[in-house]
Amino acid sequence: MTLAMTDAAATATRAAWLDVCDIADLEVERGRAALIGKAQLALFLLHDGRVHAVSNVDPYSGAAVMSRGIVGTREGIPTVASPMFKQVFDLRTGLCLDTQGKDARTLQRWPVSVDGAGRVLIKWEGGS
Repeated sequence: MTLAMTDAAATATRAAWLDVCDIADLEVERGRAALIGKAQLALFLLHDGRVHAVSNVDPYSGAAVMSRGIVGTREGIPTVASPMFKQVFDLRTGLCLDTQGKDARTLQRWPVSVDGAGRVLIKWEGGS
């Protein structure tokens, strides 16, 4: 399932918190793709209830596959490994922790909040 928001909704609310989905739409440690305007995001719900949002586009392959990545931890850091070339990214910062011998690249990330009603909100300041 891909969650989508229209271009008009994304444009009208730039630099605001966007309501993307209900927390119940997410599965623990399983990625979910979301489309906001033309930006593809990958949302990840962790066991502790935190939600992370990063670009769904793998910065090494250019494929929109990060929501299919393997969620894990590295020294207590929540991570996602790309299903393409297996680079590992910090879900909190987007930094690549394991470049697999390539130049370091970063996943774009967005701040996430879950409100009292269980709605997942993304702080949207634009994007591609």
